[in-house]
Amino acid sequence: MYTFESLRLQYKPKIPNQLKHLLGLQAKPVYCPEKIPTELKTLFPKSYNFPLIEFEFTDVKKKFPLKVGVVFSGGPAPGGNNVLAGIFDAIKKFQPNSQLIGFLDGPDGLLKRKTRNIFQEDIAQIKNLGGFDFLSTGRGKIETIEQKEVALKIVEDLSLDGLIIIGGDDSNTNAAALAEFFLEKGCKTKVIGVPKTIDGDLKNQYIEISFGFDTASKTYAHTIGSLLKDALSQKKYYFFVKLMGRSASHIALECALATHPTYTLISEEIKEEKQNLRDVVVLLSDIICHRAKENKNYGLFLIPEGSIEFFNDVQTLIREINNYPKENLTQVIKNHLSKEAKTLFEDLPQEIQKQFLLERDPHGNVQVTKIETERLILELVQKELKKRKEEGSYQGSFSPQAIFLGYEGRSAMPSNFDANYCYALGLTAALLIKHGLTGYMAGITHLNEPVEAWTPIGLPLISMMGFENRQGKEKAVIKKALVDLKGAAFDLYKEWRLKWAYEDHFQFPPPIQFFGPHEFSDQLPLTLKLDAMKTNEYRYVM
Repeated sequence: MYTFESLRLQYKPKIPNQLKHLLGLQAKPVYCPEKIPTELKTLFPKSYNFPLIEFEFTDVKKKFPLKVGVVFSGGPAPGGNNVLAGIFDAIKKFQPNSQLIGFLDGPDGLLKRKTRNIFQEDIAQIKNLGGFDFLSTGRGKIETIEQKEVALKIVEDLSLDGLIIIGGDDSNTNAAALAEFFLEKGCKTKVIGVPKTIDGDLKNQYIEISFGFDTASKTYAHTIGSLLKDALSQKKYYFFVKLMGRSASHIALECALATHPTYTLISEEIKEEKQNLRDVVVLLSDIICHRAKENKNYGLFLIPEGSIEFFNDVQTLIREINNYPKENLTQVIKNHLSKEAKTLFEDLPQEIQKQFLLERDPHGNVQVTKIETERLILELVQKELKKRKEEGSYQGSFSPQAIFLGYEGRSAMPSNFDANYCYALGLTAALLIKHGLTGYMAGITHLNEPVEAWTPIGLPLISMMGFENRQGKEKAVIKKALVDLKGAAFDLYKEWRLKWAYEDHFQFPPPIQFFGPHEFSDQLPLTLKLDAMKTNEYRYVM
């Protein structure tokens, strides 16, 4: 009897036309893709002027074996196994004696030389499946000189031609630094990054999307649709749903476009408009009161994970609390907070107050990701509605439920889009190593077109970098991509959101479709599709 998993293992990812002819491709330097800060030149003298790489066909077909190492870094994202499959198939095509070596448990496993050789039978058992459990992953870093020296010794002992780091912005920042270090030391190992994060915040005009975003968003959207159907069924619940995604609101926007909930907060807009927490509480309460007049005492609000750190007044409170050790905070609240910060703090539910005071990261800062933003907003809205009911301006009923959607999306079985995309990224990463390139991110462009038209590129990691303040110091890092408030996806949401707020336009996306008609099984992420359209086209999508 076939299991679903065994059927999924048989899926053959679609391959871009260019990548069907790996041996017949040669790297073509094009141009330096971005204006790179000159301050980076002193930190990355060897890789500062690297050009964008495209590929063109050639009659010269060189075959030689490669020995490549690969490591997962950071949280899981659907599709990682297909990156491994793409790398494996590519290097075996280059020469059957090529070897792929996996480092176990993330960057820490690399530093401890924890490895396993990867064979064809391994790939056959993991391709198209979710999770990073085959190699495991971790959040360790390779950033100090001592750590880089250890990594250098290990890749040289293993005689690696290439090291592929599959990770997000911080992991690829470390990849850029490691590539530069290896160049300085004359090491032959080439370092290539692959864009991985469900958060969708690792992208630019060349890296159109990070892998895993599509699968995670579709997973959450199906659950949100089920909650909307539940709200309609009993007509009594308001769901306050927090969505994973760190600082950016890409997942929230994608899910909003897929499900048309009552209202969706967008962190970037909150920051742009300098909104306070109170502003959002009043806004959501107004929507609830308006719907109550229509006898609609139900709905669903989407709340991005990182929204708490974008509220103007909350930023002030966090900044003031961070200035003091947590041992003395009772006295700090009483004697040292500004009037505005103290008023906000005292207005917070007691349980949330504790999260502000007790949850600190290793550097002593308030750990905003641990604050239950969905419950905070729920309780403040509940308090506001109670006040309005006492005043006689609100006559409805309010039964709220707080929900967090996050981890269930990180290791889901990848959608066909992610399965195809990740396999192509793996092929491209191996291709970059074959051509002796280092300090690059594997990329695929034209993702809004049929897979056959997708185009492989190599983007210099340094071109994605800028400076951010980390622990009081300016540090060169790959910049997080936030929601573009002038982009087509947000523009469309902004146009429709009040209609969705007052009427019921709920959509109910099915579970991810792996089989069946192309229109269902190969759907693109909506934000990717919209941002590729012209203004006069996207207005008719909804």
